[in-house]
Amino acid sequence: MRQVFLASDTIEQLFRQLQTSASGLNATTAKRRISAQRKSTRTHTKLHDQVKLLLRQFSNPLMLLLIIIVILSAFLGETSDTLIILFILLLSGLLGFLQELQAGNAVEKLLKMIEVQHLVVRDGKEVSMHTQEVVPGDVILLNAGDMIPADCRIIDSKELHVNESTLTGETFPVAKAPGILPEETPLSKKSNCLWQGTNVVSGTAKVLAVHTGQDTVFGQMAHSLTQHLPTAFEAGLKGFGYFLLRVTVLLATFILATNLYFDKPFFNSLLFSLALAIGMAPELLPAVMTFAMSAGARRMMKRKVIVKRLSSIFNLGEVNVLCTDKTGTITEGSVKVYAIVDTAGKSDPKATLYAFLNATFQSGFTNPIDEVIRSLPVTATGFEKIDEIPYDFIRKRLSIAVRSKKGNLLITKGAIQNVLDVCSGVLAEDGTEKELNGPERKRLLRKAEAYSQQGLRVLGIAYRQSTKDSFGHEDEQQMVFQGFILLEDRLKDSTAAALDRLEKMGIGVKIITGDNRYAAMHAASALGMDTSNLISGQALNQMSPEALTVNAARTAVFAEIEPYQKERIVRALQMSRLRVAYLGDGINDVAAIHAADTGISTNNAVDVAKEAADFVLLEKDLGVLADGVQEGRKSFANSMKYIFATTGATFGNMFSVAGASLLLPFLPMLPKQILLTNLITDLPYLAVSSDHVDEEQLLRPLQWNIGLTRRFMLVFGLHSSLFDFVTFYTLYFYFGLRDAPFRTGWFLESIATELLIVFIIRTRKPLLKSRPHPLLLWLAALALAITIWLPFSPLAPLLGLAFAHQVEVLTIGAILLLYVVTGELLKRWFFNANLDKRNGKHLSTV
Repeated sequence: MRQVFLASDTIEQLFRQLQTSASGLNATTAKRRISAQRKSTRTHTKLHDQVKLLLRQFSNPLMLLLIIIVILSAFLGETSDTLIILFILLLSGLLGFLQELQAGNAVEKLLKMIEVQHLVVRDGKEVSMHTQEVVPGDVILLNAGDMIPADCRIIDSKELHVNESTLTGETFPVAKAPGILPEETPLSKKSNCLWQGTNVVSGTAKVLAVHTGQDTVFGQMAHSLTQHLPTAFEAGLKGFGYFLLRVTVLLATFILATNLYFDKPFFNSLLFSLALAIGMAPELLPAVMTFAMSAGARRMMKRKVIVKRLSSIFNLGEVNVLCTDKTGTITEGSVKVYAIVDTAGKSDPKATLYAFLNATFQSGFTNPIDEVIRSLPVTATGFEKIDEIPYDFIRKRLSIAVRSKKGNLLITKGAIQNVLDVCSGVLAEDGTEKELNGPERKRLLRKAEAYSQQGLRVLGIAYRQSTKDSFGHEDEQQMVFQGFILLEDRLKDSTAAALDRLEKMGIGVKIITGDNRYAAMHAASALGMDTSNLISGQALNQMSPEALTVNAARTAVFAEIEPYQKERIVRALQMSRLRVAYLGDGINDVAAIHAADTGISTNNAVDVAKEAADFVLLEKDLGVLADGVQEGRKSFANSMKYIFATTGATFGNMFSVAGASLLLPFLPMLPKQILLTNLITDLPYLAVSSDHVDEEQLLRPLQWNIGLTRRFMLVFGLHSSLFDFVTFYTLYFYFGLRDAPFRTGWFLESIATELLIVFIIRTRKPLLKSRPHPLLLWLAALALAITIWLPFSPLAPLLGLAFAHQVEVLTIGAILLLYVVTGELLKRWFFNANLDKRNGKHLSTV
């Protein structure tokens, strides 16, 4: 078959090549191509992906160290060590695999709920299809806000403008139209083609899908284009990981060198140092983080929030500023026509008819304003549509040309100022057309302002008689201003309570709207928001970046804002070190959603807004968003419990074992015992992600604080080490224990302290005043029971465990009781010492 030339072939040639027509593919051909496309894009089976996920658990440096130990042990004939370490290796990997698999399945189900749909012509009928079901030969109908699912050729279009910034880097929308161009034309100049991954900004089009999937330009660039920047939490965790790695390497190297200096056996010293390194590292961290995020995603789903990117959950927990549009979020979003009046403010049937015709015949993207105007008790009988100039966010106007017995008529409606800009006349109260002079223009603007101050949204309606049958932007001139369309969008009953709740959670709300300043101020004032520093779009353009950074942080209402200015506001807030969430659902919100630390959209948003967002609300309500933030903070707090507990206790134990190995004439713990300690103490952390979080910890935004985490590790690590050395002294000098009895006593004390620290630091309250999740409690009890059972079990000789006498156990119990009491006191001191005296907020991650 001849090669398909996307830009230079005629539409008829493309139809023949792709065996389709203007009526679209027939059902049989479409079904066959969908099946073939799925096979070609499914490079791996689900089993293959699961095996790959399992193998990935053993590819990190920590697991590779364990594999080295297994190989060395087997090579030297240490059968028991080999089997034990191999068991620990497989069990750790399997736990991580199960956690990630469960999380992946949960997210996959959630994402299916918000899959992008496209309007496709099949067998001459318009049907809705998922992106994966669009195949070469499909005829697709596009409107403003639609994502483009394939590389396409334009069959027909009307005032079509497309955002191609993902491919070309061009900020402004590109005009597109049917035609034939040389195939060698640069991609950015191929105005007759559309590309997968771009989106329609304005206008309508009928296009032919030519290339899909990996055959598209976007598909070939997908790897570089789909890379996500790490979240603040991920970046902080990575930095802490490097810090922990440096400490681990230095400590393990020092211990190895010291043991060799004192002529201790090389192999035992090497295994001991490697086990020490592994013991220092929280190897279950990826599994715990993933499980915490997936558990948070499931909880959010119950609160009507869908998570598109798991790691964004932590970003949501950090948010302290929410930027949102007014319509549908602050207000009900169910716009009602309050009145359609003439220039004198009286009800006008003719203006009502013209507004109805404009809304009824428009074929651009669906919007609530046109829907409510179409519902008016008016009929379009006697009129037929002959052309359309679609709405866009630059003109802020929509024009429809209609034909009737009286001739052709161009009707325009839109923002008051933008409609007046194209008017040279005005329809007087007596029905005569007069010149629109300066004083009359000012009178109309003052009247629109008065309506706005009542909380009404005001649009202008204008018309022009014409003999033309085809219209473009240039025809929007010399029009006659007819009157005002007054729309009412009441505040939601729940908005005031939701704003109060967000404020109590430490989140400032900023309204960013394209509405005029008076309507915005009316809504904000009704909600008790500060309107003293309102910034308009015009004022914003005159501000330097530095001035905007200062003013944006202290301003609650931004009105008359252009789409490109929304991103600038978000960037300015971020420059003030604020964590910004942006909630939007329109094409004009996409850049701001991308720029925000957390992008949020709604299930009824345009495709491109949902695609750009990290979260999708199933209900456009600030109360739902507050629920989502709360769940994000829970996930953040629970993840930090693991990091705090495991780094503090493990650092203390490893510091202790390193010191003891230098002071004692024998190894204080065998390598396999260190690894077993690590495995047993990790068991309860599998339940940390679902643990209860104190309400007090959810009142403020949470932020990663590596300095505090280091201090916690050192303070609580040294506290743990102090009790380890007390245990060493008691076992070695008081009881005179060596080898297996000594190691068994410290094995029990070491594991017990790591289990207890979880319950101490999981809450800022006294230990007994905060209820842990039952699963966490039972898993910790199970881990402790296993620890006590092992020295008496048949496995004891293999593990090198043996209790000397009952007094040893009772003494360790007394040491643990003292550990809990002092740990509680230390916790209170530590978090009080790290309290920000200025605002009463803990300088902590939780």
